[in-house]
Amino acid sequence: MNFNGFDFGGLFDIELAIESLPFVLEGLPMTLLVSIAGMAIGLVLGLVLALARGSRKFMLRWPARIYISFMRGTPMLVFLFILYFGLPYVGLEFTALTAAILGFGLNSAAYIAEIDRSSLNSIDNGQWESARALNLKYWTTLRKIILPQATRIAIPPLTNVFMDIVKATSLAAVITVPELFQKTQIVAGREFDAMTMYVLVAFIYWPICIVIGFMQDRLEERYSRFL
Repeated sequence: MNFNGFDFGGLFDIELAIESLPFVLEGLPMTLLVSIAGMAIGLVLGLVLALARGSRKFMLRWPARIYISFMRGTPMLVFLFILYFGLPYVGLEFTALTAAILGFGLNSAAYIAEIDRSSLNSIDNGQWESARALNLKYWTTLRKIILPQATRIAIPPLTNVFMDIVKATSLAAVITVPELFQKTQIVAGREFDAMTMYVLVAFIYWPICIVIGFMQDRLEERYSRFL
């Protein structure tokens, strides 16, 4: 189709997309590995940061605040470059995969910490008072009473963070991680058809995020009994 000299048919070569799909999908396991491992690190570290951020102790509260501020205030790509290209200058070297997982995990922890903190703060203080009246210890109260309720509140924003990590794994291509986008760039450079390949990879990321959204719905149903 041609409209005033613009060739719409050149936007997407379906034959090239079908031929290239198996090669591009070879990067899917790496994308999922970086996303899931990074999110796991972020969830654990994020909860620790959230508890430290809300602590009354200065030595816990301010380091957590500084860490969160730094990670939220610096681009993810810059942080990946620091881990992969910068740290070897001081004798600390990571593989591309390890640098990517650490990068996304450490960076996402800052956002997850703020989500966790707001979710924990949204639980009525009467829950803590009731637990103290029953002589329950702090960690028992947190684990069995507060966290289950806060988790239900945190699920939607945490799902958004996970989706952002999945899409942001495309940045790992710049440090040679063979994930989806890196595979796409290889074909785009070889076939000189970037538009087709980028549209193709967009339609691969989309269903992944749809599945994550479906998982969010199931988790919300499961934890709704705690509210």
